[in-house]
Amino acid sequence: MDFNQTLYRRRKLANSVGLTLSMGSMILGLAVLLWILTVLFGNGLSALDLNMFTQDTPAPGTEGGGLRNAIVGSLLMVGFTVLLATPVGIFAGVYLAEYGDTSKTAEMTRFVTDIMLSAPSIVLGLFVYAIAVATVGSFSGWAGTLALSLIAVPVVVRTTENMLRLVPGSLREAAFALGAPRWKVATMVTLRAAKSGVMTGLLLAVARISGETAPLLFTALNNQFYSADMTKPMANLPVVIFQFAMSPYENWIRLAWGGALLITLAVLVLNILARVFFRDRAPS
Repeated sequence: MDFNQTLYRRRKLANSVGLTLSMGSMILGLAVLLWILTVLFGNGLSALDLNMFTQDTPAPGTEGGGLRNAIVGSLLMVGFTVLLATPVGIFAGVYLAEYGDTSKTAEMTRFVTDIMLSAPSIVLGLFVYAIAVATVGSFSGWAGTLALSLIAVPVVVRTTENMLRLVPGSLREAAFALGAPRWKVATMVTLRAAKSGVMTGLLLAVARISGETAPLLFTALNNQFYSADMTKPMANLPVVIFQFAMSPYENWIRLAWGGALLITLAVLVLNILARVFFRDRAPS
């Protein structure tokens, strides 16, 4: 009896210590996050005005200006990245989850995906620079899109595969029993059942590439003027924020805070929209 009581006390103490450490870590993380957001909103809100969306980046030492060219450049590159990464990543994830249990090709795909997930973004940027910039002899928005796609595709692939594997096997068996072919079960049954998780993975990829700076420094570079030509160097928010934040000009630093807040708000809005439109609704 004494032994059982001693063991109970030890387990209770260990449980209390674990809960305390977990709560402390959560509070510390939330405090740091709140501090970052407070500083970001405090400095970024003062920079938000109509000129930020209607004027281009100013020359050194000048007043005024905005981030129109950088906003348009980021929207174009991220938009084309989503158009490229979404079908590639989702269909690759479907193949790995539904067809790649014993395939050597699937094993190699998983291995390459894991490597790309852990690879630093600057390495992927240098790779695209070597194959798409140095060979052509010019920076371009398409090169930036390719670099961002190499970052986004592995995230979508891995998330899609994991979400599809969470779908109960009985759902697939029921579809097979009705005579549905395997490709229709994969695309119309399991993929539809896991659409919320797949969309979450896509949003994670978008959130990650939205603030990537290093790959774009080696591929899209920057452009002080407005340009929607994807074959030329293109302005983008991450690079402009990096350059303006390191500058000695107060006007540039103010615009850098505004750009950082724009990226944060864009990611927040995307997550809210995804939760609203893709949440699982209970049957009425």
